[in-house]
Amino acid sequence: MAAKTLADMTDGRPWRADVLAGLATVRSPGSGPRLRTTQEFEDFEQELVDQYLLAMVGAGSVDSTVAAERATIFDFVRLLGEPVWTTQAADADRYLSWLRRERRRQGSTVHSKAVGLAQFFGFLLARYQGDIHALTGSVLVQPIDEFNRRAKCDTGAGRVPYSTPEVEVLFSGWRGSLPEAGKFLPAARGYLAVSLWRRAGLRISESAGLDVRDWRPDLGEFGKLHVGLGKGSRWRGPKTRLSPCIDGVEPSLRWWFTDVRHQFGEDYADPDAPLLPSERRDPQT
Repeated sequence: MAAKTLADMTDGRPWRADVLAGLATVRSPGSGPRLRTTQEFEDFEQELVDQYLLAMVGAGSVDSTVAAERATIFDFVRLLGEPVWTTQAADADRYLSWLRRERRRQGSTVHSKAVGLAQFFGFLLARYQGDIHALTGSVLVQPIDEFNRRAKCDTGAGRVPYSTPEVEVLFSGWRGSLPEAGKFLPAARGYLAVSLWRRAGLRISESAGLDVRDWRPDLGEFGKLHVGLGKGSRWRGPKTRLSPCIDGVEPSLRWWFTDVRHQFGEDYADPDAPLLPSERRDPQT
C-alpha cells in the first residue's frame, strides 16, 4: 500500500462503520489475470484491509475498536514499505521492535498490536490466501508467531505476589483506620471499591459503573453483583455477568448499604443511583 494512499485514509477524520457500506468485493482468481499496475496492487491491498474491517463490524466490534485496528495496520504497512502479502516474520520483528525502541510503547501495548496483526493475517490466510497467490504470485504467511508475540505480562525476576497474611494485614489496618480518616465517606468508598477489586475480581471501570440495583442479595446463598460494564472479548463491547458475592464480598456490601451509602445523599434507595457515588452528591456522577 503506497504511503500516499495511507496518508489519504488517515487524515484525522473519525472512523465510522457506515463507510464500509459501499465496499467492492475482493477480486477472485477467476476475475482476470494477475495484477500488473501499481494502481491495481494498491486497490487490491485496500480491498483486503476493508474486507477485514467489515468482518470486524459484522462480528460486533465497536467503532473505536475498528479504528484502533485500522491505525495499527496502517502503521505496520507504512513501516513495511511493501505490499502486505509480502510480509515475513522478520518484518513483524522490525515493527514490534520499532514500537518499543522508537515509539516507547509499553509491553502491553506492543502485545495488543501483535495480537491485532495476527488476527489480520489470520483473516487473510483463512479467506484470501488462494486469491492472493493467484493474483500476485506471493505465498502469504503468518508473521506473528510464538517468538515475537510474547506473553502480555512479564513479571520479571524477583517479583512475587503478596501472601494472603500480608494482604489481610493491609486490609485490616485500612479498615481500622476508617473512623479516624479526615474524610470518612471517600475513605469508606475507596475501601469498598478496592475490596471489590480484591475479592470479586472487578476491574476499576466495572466497579465505577455499578448502580444500586446491581447488588442482588436475593440471588444465591451470598447474593450476586450484576456487572453491566464487564470487559468483553476482543472486537466486542461490554459484556454483562453475575459475580457471586463470596470471599467476604457480601458482608462488605451489607456494611456499605447499612452504615455508609445513605450518607452520600437521598438517592440511596434509587435503583439507578451509583453504587459508589461522588462525595459531592452530583446526580451525574
